[in-house]
Amino acid sequence: MKKISIAIITYNEEKNIEACLNSVKDWADEIVVIDGSSQDKTREIAKKLGARVIKTTNKTFFDSNKNMAIKACQSEWVFLLDADERITPELRDEILSVVNKEPEAGQPVAFRLKRKNYFLGRFFKKGGQYPDPVIRLFKKGQAWLPDETVHQQLKVEGKISWLKNDLVHWATPEFSRYLLRERRYATLEALQMIKDKVALTPLTWIKYLIFRPKRTFFLIFIRHKGFIDGWQGFVFAFFSGFHHIWTFTEYLKIRFFKKKVDAGENW
Repeated sequence: MKKISIAIITYNEEKNIEACLNSVKDWADEIVVIDGSSQDKTREIAKKLGARVIKTTNKTFFDSNKNMAIKACQSEWVFLLDADERITPELRDEILSVVNKEPEAGQPVAFRLKRKNYFLGRFFKKGGQYPDPVIRLFKKGQAWLPDETVHQQLKVEGKISWLKNDLVHWATPEFSRYLLRERRYATLEALQMIKDKVALTPLTWIKYLIFRPKRTFFLIFIRHKGFIDGWQGFVFAFFSGFHHIWTFTEYLKIRFFKKKVDAGENW
């Protein structure tokens, strides 16, 4: 049997980490948790459930800690998991089947899978939120994160294939968690705007305050049929559009009011 490591990064995830680890602890050969100096009981819970916990600091772009987690894994295969994600028994069985196939020429070194995103009482079916493909399972040394911008996908050296079963993403059981995450991403994207030296022209104001919010709402709610997901679909589409306004506001705060950004805010 080939061995598989689970790589997780955390920061103040005591509400999520137990359910996350319970979905993998009985079959994974190793669980590595890179914790960005949580101020709650995340590390204690993870250690109790058998994870190898490494305490570090938060970085501006948290993919740095994901790369650290990948490097710390010692198994032939790695599954990169978020603390608010769960691996179902069906996905578990498929993962074990895939990694234990007899090696052959042209065999995939990484696998994409579909995510089911939970939002305020329901799993999304439309709005561009399903199947939400992500690369998570890969051979050690064959994939890494660029650590350059927000929402990076893994870079893979070799063939990529698909898994059939869904990964459950317990993203937004409550609206306060959604707002916290949006604040993080708005700050990160504002920092990226600073890094890219985005010019503050009339066109920039129009793009972030009018054009992008309206376009995003239209794409999610109308083109991608977010209305099928009921009021949750409308709320998600509306605040996804508002995200551009929030990002631009953060950009102005950082650029002109010298807002200090604590890396912990980005988690």
